Amino acid sequence: MRDRIALLVAALWWGSLTTIGFLVVPMLFAHLGHPAQAGRVAAKLFSAQSWVALACGLALLTYFRSKVHDQVDAASRVAIGWILAALLLALLQEYAVAPRILARENLRLWHSLGSAMYFGQWLCAGVLLWRMGRREPG
Repeated sequence: MRDRIALLVAALWWGSLTTIGFLVVPMLFAHLGHPAQAGRVAAKLFSAQSWVALACGLALLTYFRSKVHDQVDAASRVAIGWILAALLLALLQEYAVAPRILARENLRLWHSLGSAMYFGQWLCAGVLLWRMGRREPG
């Protein structure tokens, strides 16, 4: 049962990244009248996504650490690595990149870096979900 819940948490994480980053935010810029208005709403959505990432990542770290009491197997170690990488990207994006985008500092650089970090987090969460989906139940 815990394996299925963990898989659902991973799916929520990847699915929320996919929905916000590749569907909702592009639609905001396509349908709201002014790009600045769409940008403000997108910033709030990306911030909320960071908190979803943090909650999902911590839940999954707890799951993988509790699977084996004395020694973590190789697959769990790899999964923990993907989780930590995605969490690091989410936190850097939220606390290092987003404030600079909102302050409109070198917007092209920081927006590109933020987009790359978001895509990296999406890839990490996707790889994690893929690997968890093919794992044997434990």
